[in-house]
Amino acid sequence: MSSVGHSGKHGHEFLEFEYSHGRLRYANNSNYRNESLIRKEMWISPLMIQELKRIIEASDIVKEDDNKWPKKSIVGKQELEIRLGSDHIAFETAKIGSLVDVNDSQDPEGLRVFYYLVQDLKCLLFSLISLHFKIKPI
Repeated sequence: MSSVGHSGKHGHEFLEFEYSHGRLRYANNSNYRNESLIRKEMWISPLMIQELKRIIEASDIVKEDDNKWPKKSIVGKQELEIRLGSDHIAFETAKIGSLVDVNDSQDPEGLRVFYYLVQDLKCLLFSLISLHFKIKPI
């Protein structure tokens, strides 16, 4: 599961992806301009599952530790939970606005791995959603 969210003048807003046993779920809650919760669900092929695993394994995220990453704040937080084989890891950090936030952290190398993995996964999953539902996810 991957999610990013915050509470602000538009209430609790979040973007979330969840994958389990071939099913991919997407949720986007944005109260900006009175938008409502968007939920989508689809099944993905074993080939796409292999690609998701390859991306995660190639990132070496399982070697990272979020102890020195910025803690969640009123601005928001990002979470990433991965179960891959016998590995089960979960990360939580403050909402990352740009690479400046990454470079200013106590663990820029580890946080950079997290940042790029989340960006890669979001890009791939938004592409799948766009192709499957013919919508613009953002």
